Amino acid sequence: MHCTKLLGQCLMARDFDRQVAEIQIRAAVFNVYTALGIPVTEPAG
Repeated sequence: MHCTKLLGQCLMARDFDRQVAEIQIRAAVFNVYTALGIPVTEPAG
């Protein structure tokens, strides 16, 4: 969960709609980091 700490512990936006957008951006970034860590296996032969 080190990635979430790098993204910040609290929301910076004050408006609710902007908070929702901020959470969606954090989730997208976290999903990219997760996808980079998943190994891709292919059958040999």
